[in-house]
Amino acid sequence: MRLLLFALLFVSVSANAQLHCGYDFTSYVVLHVHEEGKRENISGLQIVLVDQNGNEVINTANQYSWNHKDESLRFVENYRIDAAGKRAAEDIDQSALRWFFPYSKDTYLLSVTNEFPADEMMVKITDPNGVYAEATHQLYSFNMYILCTTDAQNKAMQFGRRTNKPVDIILKRKNS
Repeated sequence: MRLLLFALLFVSVSANAQLHCGYDFTSYVVLHVHEEGKRENISGLQIVLVDQNGNEVINTANQYSWNHKDESLRFVENYRIDAAGKRAAEDIDQSALRWFFPYSKDTYLLSVTNEFPADEMMVKITDPNGVYAEATHQLYSFNMYILCTTDAQNKAMQFGRRTNKPVDIILKRKNS
């Protein structure tokens, strides 16, 4: 009888154990930046995280991200990687490659901590080529890609705004 109780307890604990994933303690903010009426992401933009006053956010002591300690937080363009996980050259067959951040395609990314205060942050977008006007866009907590969740958390978030969806930002041309 004791053996049966122990076995039932073991199965119960094992079934409820928290499994870890490769993105533990990390979330992403993903931006799809494009022109009105077009779906293609605009390449080559400079996108930086700013506070409500427009000041660049500094990642002091990895407060906001596990990357780039004590630096401003800049978005990078998602890129293709090869089977070894190395960044692939642009001149090779892209169909055999996969995206670095597999949950998004041609977008801009920023890796942040799970406690990232998105509601207090904005993104500032500038075009070094001068084609598009500078823009700022408010972020919200539902803009984060929270990747390590349980089925219970996923079911609880069925109502309201959908999470794990790129922030859709439309830029205007300077001559428009």
